[in-house]
Order: sequence, then C-alpha cells, then structure tokens
Amino acid sequence: MSAWVLPDHIADVLPSEARHIEELRRELLDTARGYGYELVMPPLLEHLESLLTGTGEALDLQTFKLVDQLSGRTLGLRADTTPQVARIDAHLLGRAGLTRLCYCGPVLHTRPARPHATREPLQLGAEIYGHAGPEADLEILQLTLDCLRAARVSDLQVDLADARIVGSLLEGQAMSEALRHDIHAALATKDASKLSQLTADFSADSRQGLLALVGLYGDASVLAQAAQRLPATPAITQALAQLRWLAEQIPGAAISFDLGDSRGYAYYSGMRFAIYAKGASDALARGGRYDGVGAVFGHRIERDRPAVGFSLDLKELVSAVAPLALRAAVRAPWGNSPSLRQAIAGLRTRGETVVCVLPGHESEVDEFHCDRELVEAAGQWLVQAL
Repeated sequence: MSAWVLPDHIADVLPSEARHIEELRRELLDTARGYGYELVMPPLLEHLESLLTGTGEALDLQTFKLVDQLSGRTLGLRADTTPQVARIDAHLLGRAGLTRLCYCGPVLHTRPARPHATREPLQLGAEIYGHAGPEADLEILQLTLDCLRAARVSDLQVDLADARIVGSLLEGQAMSEALRHDIHAALATKDASKLSQLTADFSADSRQGLLALVGLYGDASVLAQAAQRLPATPAITQALAQLRWLAEQIPGAAISFDLGDSRGYAYYSGMRFAIYAKGASDALARGGRYDGVGAVFGHRIERDRPAVGFSLDLKELVSAVAPLALRAAVRAPWGNSPSLRQAIAGLRTRGETVVCVLPGHESEVDEFHCDRELVEAAGQWLVQAL
C-alpha cells in the first residue's frame, strides 16, 4: 500500500477549504464571545473513564482507545468535547453561578456518523452551566442560529423536541435496557407496528401515548394535538408549554416539531433541537438541555449542575455554504533592496497579504487573487492596481 494513502474517512484539508474553515472558526468563536462565552481548550487525550462517564454506550463505541505508556491506564481520543467541558466546569472552575464556555477542536470517531462523513470532525460548540430555566435554552438556540447566519447559511429550519415527553411516558414501566433501546429505535424510525409489539405489556396511557408520538411531527399544530392525545403529566405539560414559548421567541427561521425524536435519550434531559438548511443532507447543528450534568459526569453532588449547549462540525458546515472568493493580495517582486523589504514589511504590518514572486514563477496560479502590485517609481515603492 502506498505510504500516501490515508485511512478511510480521513482526509487532508487543502488551502481554499482550510482558509474557509479557519475564517469560520474565528467568526463563530467571536460570535460566542459576543454573548459572553469564555474559550476553553480541553486536551485531545484523556483517561477513558473521564471521557465516557455518563455518556452512554454510543460514545464508547465511537472512541478510539490506547494504553498510556507512562501509567498503563487506558486512554481515549475524544469523540465529543462536551464531557470535557462539563468536567472543566465541575472540577476546575467550580463557580457557584452561571458559567458560559465555548470551544473548538478536532474529535475522532471510530466509524463515520453516516455515509461519506469524516471520522475527524472539527467540533465547535458552547455550553451554559448553572441555569435551569428556559431562558438558557433560548440563549443557546439564538447563539446557534447567529453562528449559522455568521457562516452565511440561509433558509434555516429549526426542529424542536423534548426528552421529557418520551421519558414521562416510559416512567414506571418495567423494562430492560435492551427494550428501552429498541423502543427509542422504533420511535426514531416511526415504526408503529414494532412499537406496538414492544409496548404490549405497558399501561394503557403509556402505550397509547408512545404510539401517538409516531405521528406527532410537523408545524405548531402538533403541540395542540399532543395536548389532546398525550397524558397530562406535569413533565409533558411543562415540556409542551416551553416548546411553544421557545418557538414564539425565534423570528426569521422556520420551526417544526418532532415530539417522538429521542436521539441521545441517555444524555438529554429536556429541550433538544436540530437545525437544518435548505439542501443540507443532515442537521448542521444540534443541541439541547442535559440537566444534572454534575451527577451524570460523576462529580460531587454539590456540582450537580443544569446545563444546555450545542455543537456543530465546521468541516460539514463549510461543505454546506458557498466557497469564499480568493483573498485579495499585493504582488511584489523578489529582491534584496532594503527599501523593497521595508515596503513589504510595512504592508504586512497593516494587514495586507503580500506575495513575493520568486524568480521563474511569475505566472503561477495560487490561493490569492493579486489585484494590486508593488512597483518602484522615482525611488519609491508604490501599490498600484493591476
């Protein structure tokens, strides 16, 4: 095999795309900073139990594992950054009040999340810790939308759900973890026949409510249908009210609901969302609430913190938006003249890109659009339009 062949679903990022990714990274992190989010940089490698505590089997299967030659302990290459940010909030910062954190870095997956996906996403996200109310849900949703708009994504579609609805219908029903998994899988595929078989021994209210969820997706009218067809438990009533309130607070985006969507059921505890764009094959961003994060990630009970956040893959986001035009630059001749070198340095100090044309390479195409040229006139170096 050639030494230049990369593993499946692993790829180099070439100049134009790399520049676009980097510009988006800066734009989106600046957007998060505008909301008051502080940047953190967790390590790529951690002890496996720290990475996986409370995250469920799915993340375990997605995590590359290796043995630490110093300690002999099993390490993991992170497949998701959120557990690490929760650890930072719980153990390192230890703040009693609100904490807003954001991050951007690569994660690694043992298998692609879907056909043609990369196994090395560049994950960007933000989290709020310490506020259990819907105000934090709304802020994260608004920040996510603003990030996608900053990336010049148009025709946004927000799909809302709430983990409390399915959780309330399953509460009190005797079942194995395998059965619970199968029920969530049937809900995800909207397989009413399979769901009917799996819930044959459930109470009537629970069974009828779960079967109703198969058809409870669409526009805002779904919420009214749900209020009529689902048991009026406190959790379901509150979830429906908060979904209605959230939808009313989001202008400029199409809103839909899928009340049976329970992806990430072992992780999310409340509102969850996915944001799509016209022409995108999958959600560009996902997020939601995962209260009790301190307990979930195995920290001290006094650090049992409510939390809500979102994440997206910058590589996937770049593929869904129009490519950037070449960056404007100044073409300069190569030379040893001190005045030339001083002129070039001055331009670069002022933020200009100056491309020196090396001897014999005058006609080569590059990543930059040289629309101006540095020329000598009457002993002075001047920038002229090409």
